[in-house]
Amino acid sequence: MESNPARRQSQRLVRCTYDVHGAQILEIFNDVILNSTALYEYQPREQRQLRQWFDAKAQLSLPVLGVEGPNAELQAFGSYGPFRHFPAFKYTAEHSIYVARPHRGKGLGGTLLSAIVDQARQDQLHSLVGAIDVENHASCRLHEKYGFKRVGLMPQVGYKFGQWLDLALYQLLLDTPHTPTEG
Repeated sequence: MESNPARRQSQRLVRCTYDVHGAQILEIFNDVILNSTALYEYQPREQRQLRQWFDAKAQLSLPVLGVEGPNAELQAFGSYGPFRHFPAFKYTAEHSIYVARPHRGKGLGGTLLSAIVDQARQDQLHSLVGAIDVENHASCRLHEKYGFKRVGLMPQVGYKFGQWLDLALYQLLLDTPHTPTEG
């Protein structure tokens, strides 16, 4: 997080809920969808889609973490979910982090990425994967700073804003689970 102690004291890491944070998360999602290639989606999400997203997270006991500023303003959020839906991938998760436009460049991505890695260890995961648009240099640098390695590049897998998009895959291997099992 940024070095300003007063700002740090006014921010706190929280577990997000649909009832408390849903409207703010929807606003952040939709800004990202409409104005960036951080999400390869075309249409803004609707409230019912966000409810389904939260329900799916709850059903699988997956975290949705956020950073709140003064007056409980959600400044950023992140989460993870299944990487692929085959049983042998149960120790791998794909994560994502989104920062509200006015709060970008203030260290919130690092705060959330660190919290997501800690939570993944607690949940006994072994591998975290981030799928990042190759032109999102800030996110690529952030992941590298936190020990993620670029393990792949998928050229021209997306098309948005009249151009082909390349997707970089970043991975962090964790020292968990302590006792992996099959099945």
